[in-house]
Amino acid sequence: MPAQEAAAAQGAAEELPFGVAIIGGGPAGLSAGLQLVRANRRIAILDSNRPRHSATLQSHGFLTRDGAPPLELRRLGREEFESYPTARYAQAMTRQVTPLTPDEAIAAGFPDGIGFRVRGTGVRGSADVEFVARRVLIAAGLTEELPAFPMIRAYYGTALHSCVECDGFEKTDKPLALIGETTDVFSRALLISRFSSDLIVFTNGADTVTSVQEQQLAAIGIRVERRPIDDIVGEKADMTGVRLADGEVVPRVGGFVRPRWHAPVEFLGDHPIDRDDWGLVVVDDRGETSVRGIYAVGDIVPPGPQQLIIAAGNGARVAAKLNMDMIRGALGVGLVDE
Repeated sequence: MPAQEAAAAQGAAEELPFGVAIIGGGPAGLSAGLQLVRANRRIAILDSNRPRHSATLQSHGFLTRDGAPPLELRRLGREEFESYPTARYAQAMTRQVTPLTPDEAIAAGFPDGIGFRVRGTGVRGSADVEFVARRVLIAAGLTEELPAFPMIRAYYGTALHSCVECDGFEKTDKPLALIGETTDVFSRALLISRFSSDLIVFTNGADTVTSVQEQQLAAIGIRVERRPIDDIVGEKADMTGVRLADGEVVPRVGGFVRPRWHAPVEFLGDHPIDRDDWGLVVVDDRGETSVRGIYAVGDIVPPGPQQLIIAAGNGARVAAKLNMDMIRGALGVGLVDE
């Protein structure tokens, strides 16, 4: 088929409604998409190709893919998803999600009167897209804000990581730093203690470790350093220490940093969505948000960032709930099975 005819055919196909528009093509979104196309649904995935873990060279703990680069996992998942005839993968940044009116949704063929118009701006030369879908699944992950040290990005993903479960094993028996300004630093220090007995917790001047917690950490050989940090230092590609604001350099060869995370749901515009105290999107047991018909899964929901295999599993679980929601909505037999 000539290129123009193929483009026209694809454009005509996109005028048809989709069952679910999935925002985000990471492990959670791809896993959900795979389950849903296998349920004979027309599924569109919009992915901006800006994964949070792009700085990480290897991912760990994913059965059959331990040590594989995260981008390789995404590539394989995309190929599996796109092998189904009802799958549509668009390289696009989601810009707007607008609920349809009940009349518009019914006119689009959505029997329960719920539907959405999803618009995206193409990235890397791809065309802009616009989909109409019965449901929306947000699997966009999180954007992260690292501490504002000049050289932290030079070592992030190699010497410094954010996921203890993902990268702790490779740090076994090394002198490590844990840098964090949030109240979950104490529990993270306990996790890291399984890998190294030489750990220093740096709070960068924040009062996030209580005196009782500091005593408990000291009892297992973990020191708490409360002085402000100036920067991360190293020689070429190797981290060698943490330089404090007073000029002292504390020797460390790597460790973990606790970023602040943000849920990127600006595409919802003025439609509010419930969040918890950490800013994560709140969902019910089925994975549905406070906005009827919009689901969320993966790092963007509590408890936040998880191992890739957990995100993929959550995507499959929520996909099953979402599929049943649409079945019951089409048949008019209620929302839940119980």
